[in-house]
Amino acid sequence: MSKVVLITGGSSGIGKAIGEFLFHKGFTVYGTSRNPEKIVNSVFPLIALDVRDVDSIQQAVQQVISIAKRIDVVINNAGVGITGPIEEIPTDEMRNNFETNFFGPIAVMKAVLPQMREQQSGLIINITSIAGYMGLPYRGIYSASKGALEIVTEAVSMEVKSFGINIVSVAPGDFATNIASGRYHAPVIKGSAYESSYGATLQQMDEHVDSGSNPDEMALAIYQIINDKNPKLHYKIGVFMQKFSIVLKRILPDRIYESMLMNHYKL
Repeated sequence: MSKVVLITGGSSGIGKAIGEFLFHKGFTVYGTSRNPEKIVNSVFPLIALDVRDVDSIQQAVQQVISIAKRIDVVINNAGVGITGPIEEIPTDEMRNNFETNFFGPIAVMKAVLPQMREQQSGLIINITSIAGYMGLPYRGIYSASKGALEIVTEAVSMEVKSFGINIVSVAPGDFATNIASGRYHAPVIKGSAYESSYGATLQQMDEHVDSGSNPDEMALAIYQIINDKNPKLHYKIGVFMQKFSIVLKRILPDRIYESMLMNHYKL
């Protein structure tokens, strides 16, 4: 019997790549989108779900259970980017980012855990970010929301282990997706104290995404994690230097690491 997989944010980018890969490997895949009726090229079914709406999460999860009778794997992939100086990002936009990147995945976990507990098995994969391991200039809110999800993953893992459920996080680096187009950009304000440095950093961030790795690498990594009987708690997927930056943060004095980041971003 093929495993039943539910992927939030499955209509584009990393979520779509993962869904297609697993579908072609014989998994029963259900993706989600806020507007699935607008998607015409999905090889797997898409269900309406907005991670900021608890009712829509519950309805989507119950729809999958009613059809497939179980949920074996949940991939919390839906997320949004946000950039800007902390001083200039509207607080409402900060809250919206956390609603999507942090509270949304928690709501999905709360919705699927009763079913997984009944099955006495299940795997939840929270897609975070290598950016969640460090505070990056002009990406502080994004780093914070993904870092918070990393920490919650550790806590929930211990809480549900006795039920036969595994929780893991997967932190990707830069991948060539359309995340930049859906990201909230605080405007580069003419005459702002941050005009020059933020404008240059924003351009650099977009270039990194455009030249990022192939999302199929993430799909393969997820496939291998699903097939691992004893998955690790944390995974980092990306080019060597992105993963090595986490190691450097752990071993270098704080201010030296900060200087390295500032030099990288030319601040």
